[in-house]
Amino acid sequence: MAQKINEAHEHIAKAEKYLKTSFMKWKPDYDSAASEYSKAAVAFKNAKQLEQAKEAYLQEAEAHTNHRSLFHAAKAFEQAGMMLKDMQRLPEAIEFIEKASMMYVENGTPDTAAMALDRAGKLIEPLDLAKAVHLYQQAAGVFENEERLRQAVELIGKASRLLVRQHKFDEAAVSLQKEKNMYKEIENYPTCFKKTIAQVLVHLHRADYVAADRCVRESYSIPGFSGSEDCIAMETLLQGYDEQDEDQVTRVCTSPLLRYMDNDYAKLALSLQVPGGGKKKKPAASASGDTGAAQPEEDEDEYAGGLC
Repeated sequence: MAQKINEAHEHIAKAEKYLKTSFMKWKPDYDSAASEYSKAAVAFKNAKQLEQAKEAYLQEAEAHTNHRSLFHAAKAFEQAGMMLKDMQRLPEAIEFIEKASMMYVENGTPDTAAMALDRAGKLIEPLDLAKAVHLYQQAAGVFENEERLRQAVELIGKASRLLVRQHKFDEAAVSLQKEKNMYKEIENYPTCFKKTIAQVLVHLHRADYVAADRCVRESYSIPGFSGSEDCIAMETLLQGYDEQDEDQVTRVCTSPLLRYMDNDYAKLALSLQVPGGGKKKKPAASASGDTGAAQPEEDEDEYAGGLC
């Protein structure tokens, strides 16, 4: 380990020498200095000196920036971010990865920028869902600008699910509509059906029956939706919800069609409440014809919460 640390310091000394100017050398040799800083960073990393490795990567990034090598500067910023990630300093790590992504865009490599933002989103997701949503939306925007809708819509889908997980249903509704429009544009109609189900669940959790109904009606224009299993399920769900029929809503919400959706949407189905507490259908009279004592018109419902 000591050998690696000494090796790293030797590379830093060489880098500093390349940056010095003299009467015979008017300009710093940024390219050679960047190479030495990179070698120093690797040596520090191998010696488990992560803070010093991070600093060496930042010095490499600065040298590349001065040399107008933006792609390599961005890579160095990403590496600095990875060192911070290994030190469990995720918010700082994300800052450097975002900086790298902007440099990738400036360099004319937007795909690399979007992939960096996607990686950053995955890193921060366990710690900060709101930040992860922002990063996924940024990455989707980069792909969308490049007219790469298949990559963009996948990232918007990640954002939609995280918004639902946070119960940010107004934002989730907007995100899902954008997602559905993109799937329609690339003619992935079966996925549009699933997004319609997600939309209905989100709107009903917003207590907006009208918006939920409109989503289904608008989807009739999607080839294959009308009369499909997804369509019939949503029509049945909306009818039960409108009529406050808890049994009917429960049957749809616990059906395999909804139960095997993405986990965040399956949970929405199971937690859907029927307005007004709902009502349960009375069991049919027994075949024995036993009239017994007269029953009250309305029995007390022990499940009067309306949870599916």
